[in-house]
This record gives sequence, C-alpha cells and structure tokens, in this order.
Amino acid sequence: MTDVARRAGVSRMTLYRRYADVTSLMQALMTREFTQIIGDVDAEVARLPTARERLVTAAVAGVDRLTRHPLFLRIVDVDPELLLPYITTRRGAFQRAAVGAFEARLVDGVREGSIAAPDPAAAARTIELTLRGFAFQTLAPGADDEREQELAELSRLLDAYLAPAPVARRGRQARVARLALPGDETLAAGRARPPRSRGARR
Repeated sequence: MTDVARRAGVSRMTLYRRYADVTSLMQALMTREFTQIIGDVDAEVARLPTARERLVTAAVAGVDRLTRHPLFLRIVDVDPELLLPYITTRRGAFQRAAVGAFEARLVDGVREGSIAAPDPAAAARTIELTLRGFAFQTLAPGADDEREQELAELSRLLDAYLAPAPVARRGRQARVARLALPGDETLAAGRARPPRSRGARR
C-alpha cells in the first residue's frame, strides 16, 4: 500500500480511506480492468445479425481475452489465492457484470426468436459458470496448445445450448395418422379412402 500511495502521489491515509487493504485494492483493480473486456467485446460483436451470435461470440472472445490479460496472468503467477474465492465461494463484481450482460443478450434473443431460454437469468448464470471453469483451466500446463480447438468447441457448446429446438414439420400424413382407427391401414398411411359406391353404402 505504501508503494501504491507513493506512485499515486497521495498519502497512505488517503489510500486507506478508500481501500482497507491490498486485497480490496486488487479487487477494485480487477473489476475495472476485467469489466472493460465486456464493453470491448460487446462493441466488436454489435454488427452480428442475431442476439445468439452476438452472445456466443462475445462470451468466447471475452473469456479468451481475460485469460490473456496481463493483470490476470500476473495474479495467477504471484498471488493465485486471490482468485480462489471467485472459483469457490463468491461471484465478484466482474462476474456479476458478465451475468448482467449475458442476461440482456438472452432477453434480446428470446424476443427475436434466435434464443430459447425459459429463464434468461438462470441461463446467464449457467453461462458464467461454464466460462469460469474454462478460464481457470486454460492456464494448466499444455493448455495453450489446445486453446483454439477448445474455444471452437466452447462456441459450439454455447450455440447448441441457446438454439431453439427445430420445429417438427408435420405433414398431412402425420395429421391423418392420428385420426386413424385401429385396423384402418389406408388412413394410417395417410391416404384418403377410396370413395364408396352407393351400393356399398347401402
């Protein structure tokens, strides 16, 4: 905190009035730096034609950018314990901002028909949890060699999760089959009965 105060040109007491300790200072820094990623990727995907494409592309690009961010890499290198609560016990300000951005995209997509999400808030939290695991696993030894392939699979996973189910096309054959009586093979096959002659009706 002394080093930060000196470089900022303020007294230590001024700094302590704003931040109780180094951890709270780092949390504020992470929130500022990482939330900027959300704004950057949202601007980059704004021209994509559907909300689902915008959400999936922004989510994949955002998690990739987060794991390449110098601050994220530095924290993992020198103080990984600082990130542990965000994996296990809490959703931080940056994560809440991500959930909010996802939910807004989900609502847009449901409205336009490109996304199926009965509960956009729950779906947004689920996406954040998926990305959270991906973000921390990308730093495992050897993971960099597999990054591009895994990002592509992550994109496929999110797109399939959000895509509306295909509407079953039921033609005339399916409709008339539901009306068929047991033993009526003609109607069950979707073919009209041949007209009966007057003699047959008698």
